Amino acid sequence: MEFTHFNESGRAKMVSVGEKDDTNRMAVAKGTIIMSEETFRMVVNGTHKKGDVLSVAQMAGIMGAKKTSDLIPMCHNIFITGVDLNFEMDSENNAVHITAVVSTIGKTGIEMEALTAVTTAALTIYDMCKAVDKNMVIQSIRLTEKLGGKSGHFIREGA
Repeated sequence: MEFTHFNESGRAKMVSVGEKDDTNRMAVAKGTIIMSEETFRMVVNGTHKKGDVLSVAQMAGIMGAKKTSDLIPMCHNIFITGVDLNFEMDSENNAVHITAVVSTIGKTGIEMEALTAVTTAALTIYDMCKAVDKNMVIQSIRLTEKLGGKSGHFIREGA
């Protein structure tokens, strides 16, 4: 395997996907944000003075997926057919586990959009809560599943 984002001079290039077939594509990404017990309670109960943290993070994640090609230089601007985020509340660890599912019908994958959705949602939670908790940690952002294209179906081990 070689990196494909470099031309013969060693400079960056955007890979051409023009000859590829359109296929149904889907990607799932996950990540976690860990916070203090007090901050976790505010997020769960919706009592943060800035409002409903998870609703704002939901919208931010969707917007992040839609803006991926503006943020990641070699990502193609693709037509997204769906974005959904889920927040699992983990009271044992004062953590919010974030899952994004993103889909398209197109010539290139949607993994970066799913990863950006999770990252943007986590950063939004951090931003809204940083005034009360500067020790939050965003971790384990990863692709857990991908479907479509010639590489087929990928499922991360232990996902």
